[in-house]
Amino acid sequence: MMKLIQNKQGDIHIFKVVGRLDSMTAPQFDEVLMQIIGSGGSKLVIDCEDLEYISSAGLRVLNKATKRLQPEAGKIVLCLMVDYIREVFEIAGFDTFLPIVGTLDDALGAF
Repeated sequence: MMKLIQNKQGDIHIFKVVGRLDSMTAPQFDEVLMQIIGSGGSKLVIDCEDLEYISSAGLRVLNKATKRLQPEAGKIVLCLMVDYIREVFEIAGFDTFLPIVGTLDDALGAF
């Protein structure tokens, strides 16, 4: 189960992911991200403080969104990630192209 809380600060879209981002919930997350990107959103922050689990399906959504943002010079910044979730990103190599910062303020300041 996943809950997605959306917020916006200026032109930055903030998504707080609560629960599990897996094969059951990834399609919903993908749909929301693609809709925002499709409507011109190019600055995205993913708040991972309450993310309990992420599978390869969740990683694929983030990879797809990152690739979709490249032509617009857009960016996704991840923040407030607990250690065991960060380890998943590091093992998968996603930390090499997705910035991971400690706080929401740091994420907002990355744009």
